[in-house]
Amino acid sequence: MSTLTQEQTQKAAALLQALRGELGKAVIGQVAVIEEVLIGLLAEAHVLIEGVPGLGKTLLVKALAKAFSGQFARIQFTPDLMPSDVVGHTFFDAANNAFVTRKGPVFTHLLLADEINRAPAKTQSALLEAMQEYQVTLEGEASPLPRPFMVLATQNPIEQEGTYPLPEAQLDRFLLKVRIDYPDEREEAALTRSVTERRTGATLGVDAVGQLVSPAQILALQRAAALVDVDERVLDYAVRITRTTREHPGFAVGAGPRGSIALVRAARAAALLQERGFVTPDEVRRVALPALRHRVALAPEAEIEGATADSLLAVLLDGVPAPRS
Repeated sequence: MSTLTQEQTQKAAALLQALRGELGKAVIGQVAVIEEVLIGLLAEAHVLIEGVPGLGKTLLVKALAKAFSGQFARIQFTPDLMPSDVVGHTFFDAANNAFVTRKGPVFTHLLLADEINRAPAKTQSALLEAMQEYQVTLEGEASPLPRPFMVLATQNPIEQEGTYPLPEAQLDRFLLKVRIDYPDEREEAALTRSVTERRTGATLGVDAVGQLVSPAQILALQRAAALVDVDERVLDYAVRITRTTREHPGFAVGAGPRGSIALVRAARAAALLQERGFVTPDEVRRVALPALRHRVALAPEAEIEGATADSLLAVLLDGVPAPRS
């Protein structure tokens, strides 16, 4: 079985470090969020970013698109958005007396699904096939999507009026649910300075971000992440964490097998970011919250007591012994 060489690991980590630096030129602070988005990219997966308005969710995706020389598309999800506005449609062209397929914005490398929870379930579900199968079926004909393909969706957790909760099947297709929080005081001061100093307007741009990687390089990085070694004991640790969520009294519903798979996939990517060709239990623990928080449902008693998925998962992680050698 192929494994990563030290040289391959170092080259991949150097490119990822440079990519992290480019994203940091646009997004001030939010180091953990940038890392988790890169983990999703490396794992050939999709990421849901949740946070209140004004914290840089859309800016981060735009910065990643700028650093990446592939195709980028943005869909602003609204209550009147139709599935055909996402995946495309087939219509009869009277001038040519033939049916014509018009592909939707989903045919891209990097798709920003902005405020995804503002669209009804049938429109959200239009992404399901694309996210799972990397193809779209129009009028019975399957069309493959460009590779790499990644959906980065954003949602606002506070404002619920006019929003639709994501269906469980849709949530399960996101490898990670990333929480973006307020910057600390130093970061907020730097952010304020960068927006107001000798500038008009009040928006941050991505002009400083340089084009760094190509689609072929992203595919090579994804192949490298897939070769990161996972010891049997570390894999068992990931499975035990997931299975424990099903037995925890604070959860009405625990994570399914996709939770275990997500932990291992994300941990491999996290290890490569740390310039390691093997996964340690620390990487599994590092990715546990973003990989599992959207795959569990709180029991009513836990909600009444003010518990959150993150707080219960943190306690759970302390109770699952990690392998040490």
